Amino acid sequence: MIFEAIFLGIIQGITEFLPISSSAHLILLPWMFGWQGTLIDSLNFDVALHAGTLVAILAFFWRDWFDLFGKFFTGIKDGTWKSNEGRLVWFIVLATIPAGVLGLKYEHVVEESFRNPLLIAGALAAISLVMWAADRYSAKNAGLGRLTLGHAIFIGFAQALALLPGVSRSGITISAGLMAGYTRASAARFSFLLSTPVIAGAAILKLHKLHLADNEVLPFVLGTLFSAIVGYLCIKFLLQYLDRHTLNIFVWYRLALVGVVVALWAARR
Repeated sequence: MIFEAIFLGIIQGITEFLPISSSAHLILLPWMFGWQGTLIDSLNFDVALHAGTLVAILAFFWRDWFDLFGKFFTGIKDGTWKSNEGRLVWFIVLATIPAGVLGLKYEHVVEESFRNPLLIAGALAAISLVMWAADRYSAKNAGLGRLTLGHAIFIGFAQALALLPGVSRSGITISAGLMAGYTRASAARFSFLLSTPVIAGAAILKLHKLHLADNEVLPFVLGTLFSAIVGYLCIKFLLQYLDRHTLNIFVWYRLALVGVVVALWAARR
């Protein structure tokens, strides 16, 4: 159980923030390797993974959030809330609504109905094409200072699609940002800022159901710790990587995973 907690924490940290879909990997890996009684099916460990990714994103962006809220509240007092920083807080709040509403209403339906490996492979393939096309044909010349409410809401609705395993929150929101004309780095930064309230909400909603037995405390702590550390490193890596590179490496990885899933499914028929 200890090894599994560490391994799954690492997988969560990598796949939550890189555009390759954490939910897809956490469903496909037990199916591929035939794991039984996995921690993935444990509500307690699900809380640990969410807590770890929340710690990672807050640790990385705490200065951004501190600065944004400081300028937002100062702007309310002196009337400058319409500045870029003041507006960005409002944009994030409003753009979070679609994912929040749909998540509360349909999360359990999605968890029960979209666990079929072929459905996940289809989502992986479809969003891979979206990612490739968005990166290949978008203008990629705008910074976050030019973000509009319409673009923020557009990206927010894209984030709601990440409820489906195989989509990837970062993959679909970065792609939406690219479609709206923003640079890769700007699209990725807004993607992470936008995901913070959703990740926090998911962690808080599940936290009140947490009841740890004595033998679950260490796996919970290790899952949270490794998810947080690896997640932090992946955020840092992706922001630096997208300054100079395309999304293609993630597209090819996703398509390779699709090939593995289809081949395994056919072999087990």
